[in-house]
Amino acid sequence: MNSKCFCTGWSLAVGLAASVLALPSFAAALTLDEALRLAENNAPSLAAQDAKIQAASSAAIPAGELPDPKLLAGVQNYPIGGPDRWSVNDDFMTMQMIGVRQEMPNGDKRKARIEVANAAVDRAAAERRVERLNVRRSTALAWISSYSVERKDALFQDFYKENRLLTDIVRAQIAGGRAQPADAVTPRQEAAQLAEQQDDLVRQRAQARAALKRWIGSAANERPVGSLPQWSIDASGLPHKLKHHPELAAYEPMSREAQAKVREAEAEKKSDWSWELDYQHRDRQFGDMVSVQFSWDLPLFPDTRQNPKIAAKQAELSQLEAEREALSREHTQQLEADLADLELLNRAVQRSTQSLLPLAREKVELSMASYRAGKGDLNTVVAARRELIEARLKQVDVEEQRALTSAKLYFAYGEYSQ
Repeated sequence: MNSKCFCTGWSLAVGLAASVLALPSFAAALTLDEALRLAENNAPSLAAQDAKIQAASSAAIPAGELPDPKLLAGVQNYPIGGPDRWSVNDDFMTMQMIGVRQEMPNGDKRKARIEVANAAVDRAAAERRVERLNVRRSTALAWISSYSVERKDALFQDFYKENRLLTDIVRAQIAGGRAQPADAVTPRQEAAQLAEQQDDLVRQRAQARAALKRWIGSAANERPVGSLPQWSIDASGLPHKLKHHPELAAYEPMSREAQAKVREAEAEKKSDWSWELDYQHRDRQFGDMVSVQFSWDLPLFPDTRQNPKIAAKQAELSQLEAEREALSREHTQQLEADLADLELLNRAVQRSTQSLLPLAREKVELSMASYRAGKGDLNTVVAARRELIEARLKQVDVEEQRALTSAKLYFAYGEYSQ
């Protein structure tokens, strides 16, 4: 009795374990939100941008500070001729000197250097936002493609089931004398065509997972689950949000940095100065001395020194402004094209759902009813079934394309429009 109970319990436990392991939903699954989280946590490009921000922040700390002072040491008025030559103490003018010198850049130059450094920090932060956009958008696009492949693969289970039902119907028709024996081959041909079509999904799945693996690593091998994202896209308001696009917004700190560099170059026309304090030690019979001196730069030749530098920095600023305008026009064109695509795809999804798919199903039902009644041929049924299969696959395609287009618009304008 106990042995029988033990065997029964063990068998039950093994059966439950096997069932749990066989459940596809229990296997590792990947939602879009999880993919985006993994991408942000693991993207090397974002780690590089974080390091760049840290470097710029550290470089900004000493930007406005004075240069390090210089320590001076030496011998002054050392005799090399006369009765006291080669002596450090005999000549009253010979002194052992130690001193300190401090360079004092002009105030405008130091202020401009601070502005350059602060703008560099803001630029690094803006560039990180651009990279974050690229990572999240690319991850979403790869996840959507991978998810759509799995949707198509799931449809083939229905296609094979319907193919088996067709096989049974054809056999019944042949047995009842309402169909030719050659009709028995047609369902097998359809099954072979389905298998050939499904084989192409293996390639598509590998490509989609490879694209996703670039951003989230081995987690891309997990099965994507959930549903296609439904982002709210306000087409009328997007053109006004164009300037908030991270790639365009990044030009604001870049322009400030370039303008500060122009001011720094202009500050070269103003004199820097320095001060120096020296202590001079002589022999005991002579008194020690202290010296103080000041010096100023003399920018006397601006046409060949300062002005060319100013012109170069102004040209770099003009270059940035022209690049920003060119990028703005490019994004305007892309935005208008994406909005047109989205409108077209919305109509395509609606048409597929409300018209194409119902009509394709109706055609299959009518042709099948005629075939069962002995009034239609099998080729008409197979052709109608093929149209329905293509319509169902096309619906997945247009929904995928709509989601991809929506993702481009959402990550470009939705997250950064506040």
